[in-house]
Amino acid sequence: MISPVTAERRTKETSVHCELNVYGTRKAEINTGIGFFDHMLTLLTYFAGFDLIVDADGDLDVDNHHTVEDIGIVLGKALAKALDDRKGVARYGTAYIPMDESLTRVVLDVGGRGVLHFKAPAFKERVGQFETECLNEFLYAFAIQSGTTLHAEVLYGENTHHMIEGLFKALGKALEIALTPIDSNIVFSTKGDPELKEE
Repeated sequence: MISPVTAERRTKETSVHCELNVYGTRKAEINTGIGFFDHMLTLLTYFAGFDLIVDADGDLDVDNHHTVEDIGIVLGKALAKALDDRKGVARYGTAYIPMDESLTRVVLDVGGRGVLHFKAPAFKERVGQFETECLNEFLYAFAIQSGTTLHAEVLYGENTHHMIEGLFKALGKALEIALTPIDSNIVFSTKGDPELKEE
């Protein structure tokens, strides 16, 4: 495990800088230009036990898509860099989070295979300035770039804010569990070879 780490992405559409300390003090400095998304990343940081800085400048005059997706890419790359050879962590994490009338579940494996399964009731189109269809783009980019098998589900709910907030809290908590330190000399796998990804 390597921490802290930095990651960046610069395109004609966005500029994203990220600093991640996996074993942090739950401190977040988030500036995406999208207030609700700032709030969600702050919650993720807190529940994961991270320290996280995200500075993003994107083409929000077009829509949220490029900015939200690229933040997922950069945060995923940062986590992959921190995990390094993926030795010394518990690997699996599961969290259920109730948020008023809603219930969310996140189950994940940081073992190196990037996969997303995402399921949720229909959301309202926006929460504040955040375009909710971008949530899938963020989760997919994060899962693929970090090498995380991520199953994220809103089991039920009515209020879109509550459902998405519960999802980010559950993602954070599941990551905290998966990144629990174990024997630093082993990959938590029956394959036992740190040079091979899980098949």
